[in-house]
Amino acid sequence: MGWNAALKAHFAPAAGPQLLLLDLDGTLIDSVPDLAAAVDAMLLGLQRMPAGEEKVSHWVGNGADVLIRRALCAGDEQAAVALAADDVTPARALFDAAYLQALHHATGAYPGVSEWLQRVTIPKVLITNKPRLFTLPLLASLGWSDYFVQILCGDDLAEKKPSPMPLLHACQAQNVTPQQALMIGDSRNDIQAAKAAGIASVAVTYGYNHGEDIAASKPDWTVENLLQLLAG
Repeated sequence: MGWNAALKAHFAPAAGPQLLLLDLDGTLIDSVPDLAAAVDAMLLGLQRMPAGEEKVSHWVGNGADVLIRRALCAGDEQAAVALAADDVTPARALFDAAYLQALHHATGAYPGVSEWLQRVTIPKVLITNKPRLFTLPLLASLGWSDYFVQILCGDDLAEKKPSPMPLLHACQAQNVTPQQALMIGDSRNDIQAAKAAGIASVAVTYGYNHGEDIAASKPDWTVENLLQLLAG
């Protein structure tokens, strides 16, 4: 396995990055169908109209609690932030129950991801804003649990992406400098976290990113398929 010319040049004299930091939703898996089904089940349980996949795809990326708040407020960001915890708690219980059921038959990986995970043998750390409650069964359902030397979830540390804390924590735990690591994600949260940590970044163009063009976040590279990172 070898890296493409751009990565080789950036990480020279090393042959490439020494550690990969990987986002999950929108980068490795298309989780919107499962998340949307859980959100709609939650809304219906509250006697509200379902939201549908398109709206949910713009609301994901900041963890389950923020997703639920946005769903309860129809995407109104200010109202979502101001929502009282007492209004969120019953909705969260409905969402959790519905989403946990979906994880036993997760939607699946984007094209090329499974092959890429198998071919790339350097250490990989999964860094997701998804809670651990959902992350571990989802990885197990895909047969991916053994691909990662470390799994950092949204509720593991005091801060989550776009904070650089999870990325720097992973580098320290794996005894790698930020300059030797590479962050791969689909959203501005991933790219902002990487920039703040001093870590090079790759953005995939097929993800969610709140409905915005990921190029606006100025990642170091963009790819349409993770296999493009490898030598031809």
